[in-house]
Parts: sequence; structure tokens; C-alpha cells
Amino acid sequence: MPLTGTGAIVTPAVSAARGVGAFNVIQLEHAQAIVAGAEAAGSPVVLQLSENAVRYHGALAPVGSAVLAVARAAEVPVAVHLDHATRPELVYEAVELGFSSVMFDASALDYEENVRTTAEVVAHCHAAGAWVEAELGKVGGKDGVHAPGVRTDPGEAAAFVTATGVDALAVAVGTSHAMLTRDAALDFELIAALRKAVPVPLVLHGSSGVGDEHLSRAIEHGMTKVNIATHLNKVFTTAVRRALAENAELVDTRRYLGAGRTAVAGEVTRLLGVLKAVPSTA
Repeated sequence: MPLTGTGAIVTPAVSAARGVGAFNVIQLEHAQAIVAGAEAAGSPVVLQLSENAVRYHGALAPVGSAVLAVARAAEVPVAVHLDHATRPELVYEAVELGFSSVMFDASALDYEENVRTTAEVVAHCHAAGAWVEAELGKVGGKDGVHAPGVRTDPGEAAAFVTATGVDALAVAVGTSHAMLTRDAALDFELIAALRKAVPVPLVLHGSSGVGDEHLSRAIEHGMTKVNIATHLNKVFTTAVRRALAENAELVDTRRYLGAGRTAVAGEVTRLLGVLKAVPSTA
């Protein structure tokens, strides 16, 4: 199946009040597992490579090309997205490589500088046909800090979207990156207010810390794109540890990494079922 644009996956989900799973890739096994899970669920999916993952691999092109190849071979619509890029040059490289979309993260800058820099990136990406996500407000969890950050103001968010032209907006509503427990306290009233004020799809970062019921409620109140990374890493690592513990002589990496891949595929299928469930109320 041809590589799918992120907007082509996310936009229909907004009107249908359904969530879109966006899962982070580190190794090739992650990409394979996520696509296998999406195929089993019969759902579209977004594969994400973060700036941190690119730094781990030393360059974007090798791992990015591999992820694009996995996406193009999928039997369901798959988009490939650059996540949390803070450097415009990395964004432009991803677009040139063929990524469907990028998330440019200038949230650490003050508001005016965030607007100016993001607008420049959006203009470049739109000229190349790429979809752009940005962030307003501070989602906690980076650099070892797990407290939720400053919440996103609906009025400011609407003005930011108008000023920058972004296609989706990640907002701070109580989640935190890198959580190992699924007990984040979301502000559902704020999500609803943001959905009413903001004319583009909303993105929930730090969703690994959100339990199934609250993921469903977040979508019901207006979230669409749901980013999950740490939770799948935890599933992968648990399966690898179990495989190694069960066989102390195991040295073939395919056997224990394969166990991780299988476990992640199953969890992706389950999570996509949670995200696409019909909300209980309008």
C-alpha cells in the first residue's frame, strides 16, 4: 500500500470522534510490530521517529528509510512522522526523505519566538506537501522531570494555530512524558474547551501514562492523535527479559527481540481497539 499522508488518517478520525494511534519506533522491530498490530486491528497507524531516536542511530536517513520501507509494505494505511524535532534542518531532511508529517517542537521558546520559528517551518513543509504538528504548553517528563507542565490556554492555542498555520496541535492537559505507570490525571474540561476553540486536530503527548478508560474519555472530549512510546518500550522490554530469563543460554538476538516484537504487536492491536471504540456519549 502506498505511504499515506498523516492528514489523510487524522482528519477523518476527527469527524468520526475516534482516536489515531501514533507509536514511536526505536529499532526496526518496533516498526514491524506496530504495522503488524495495525494490520491485525484493521486500522491505520502512524509510525513516529523522534529526534532522540535519530540521535541514537547517529543519522536520520538509515533508520528513516527503513521505517518508510516498512510503511510502504503494509496492508493498512501507514504514515511516517518525525516526532519532537527541535532543529528545523532535521525537519527539512525528513520531508525530503519522504516523511508524511513532522512535529516541530519549539515549546521551550517564549510564545512569540515559538510562533515565528514554527511559522517558518510550516511554510517550508507546506510547500513540500508535508503536514505539520506543533506544541503549545509544556508537557512534562523530559529530562527526568515527570510532573505535568503548564497547561495550554484555549484562546492562546487558537491564536497560535492562526498565526502559524499548523495542521495539528499538541496540548498540555495533564500528561507527562516517560511515565511507567498509567495513572496520569487528565483535565477533560480543558480538552473540551481546547477542542471547541482550536480549528485543527488535537494531539495527546505522554499517552503512555494514561489508562484505557481515560484514553477513551480524552477522545470523547476532543483528542484525536494519541502518541504512545514508553508503554510499548515497557512491553517490549518485559518480553525480552522473560525470554532471557527462561533460557540462560539464549544468544540468538532474533529469538529474544522477536519475543519483544510479538508482544508489542499484540499490545498495538489492543490499544487501537481502545482508540477506535465508539464514544459512549456525543
